[in-house]
Amino acid sequence: MMALEFEGEAMELNTYRVAIIGAGNIAGSHLEAMRAMSSPDRLTPCAIADVNSARADALAGKYGIRSYIDYKEMLAKEKPDIAIVTLPHYLHREASLFAAEQGCHILLEKPMALNTKECDEIIAAVRRNRVRMMVGHTHHYTAENREAKSWIASGRLGKLVMMNDRRHLPYDTPARPGWFFEKAKAGGGILTNLGSHSIDKLQWLTDSRVTGIKARVDYSLRRGDVEGGGTAFLDLSSGVPATISQSGYPGAIVDETELLFTGGSLLLRSGIGLWAGDGREYREVPVPPQAPPFVLQFEDLLGAIEEGREPESSMAYSRSVVAAVESLYRSSELGTEVAVDQGGGANERG
Repeated sequence: MMALEFEGEAMELNTYRVAIIGAGNIAGSHLEAMRAMSSPDRLTPCAIADVNSARADALAGKYGIRSYIDYKEMLAKEKPDIAIVTLPHYLHREASLFAAEQGCHILLEKPMALNTKECDEIIAAVRRNRVRMMVGHTHHYTAENREAKSWIASGRLGKLVMMNDRRHLPYDTPARPGWFFEKAKAGGGILTNLGSHSIDKLQWLTDSRVTGIKARVDYSLRRGDVEGGGTAFLDLSSGVPATISQSGYPGAIVDETELLFTGGSLLLRSGIGLWAGDGREYREVPVPPQAPPFVLQFEDLLGAIEEGREPESSMAYSRSVVAAVESLYRSSELGTEVAVDQGGGANERG
């Protein structure tokens, strides 16, 4: 416990020891976010594990924590309160199940798992062991996204009638690890990795779920057995239709979401800015300053642990994103629209 002064009185706050499973780039972001919290002693990193011992040692040395090669040994010895899982997609299930069995609360990087079956196994283990899990859908905590969502709720541009999300960037780069190009390990290509972000953003902005998808996936990447791009039309439970267009082939880099209303439009570039237009041209919208997304994500997780509630990126919500991605591929295979069965799997529509 730690004490803080609050309106002249000492207030006790819970403190938590945190271990990180996986020492890739995202692990550093989590470690920096712990340092940047308004009460940095709330979360104390204690150890990091990675099969690449040099990578684990480098981060451990920088942040003054212990390093391990085997994450199971780390969790058994360190007994942390929270485990952060930053492993390749195909290892999410195994690591989450083990962490839950050790009694750890879990912050799991997206996507939640390779498929909804694995998601259901993780959900059962978390509930059985009475711990909390958050999945790292960081778009919920980005300042520009939050401001765009407030504009939608305000109705100042009228009724939201459609959304178009575009993401284009070279996907096959030397910096991208090889497992990203193996479907059995990654779950898919750009539409799994970046498409999860797009589906999450569209659902979250409208407080809804994807109910149906018609998609066309392109496999011209010529590396591994994953796709290099695709387009999808999404039906959302809110009644607002949306499109996703993603290309991992060479070309201009684009990352934007356009929201079209009866009285204007918004252009959202997450992490960059927000623009509004009710005439011929867009004008930039002031975005209120806030804490970094990874800090807000930690604050949400702590609230879920201490208040006995689900975090914003709950297990059920995160499963819905995986279900939509599964349906996207299924639609392309069948050449028809499919319904997203949020209770498990995708079913072809009549």
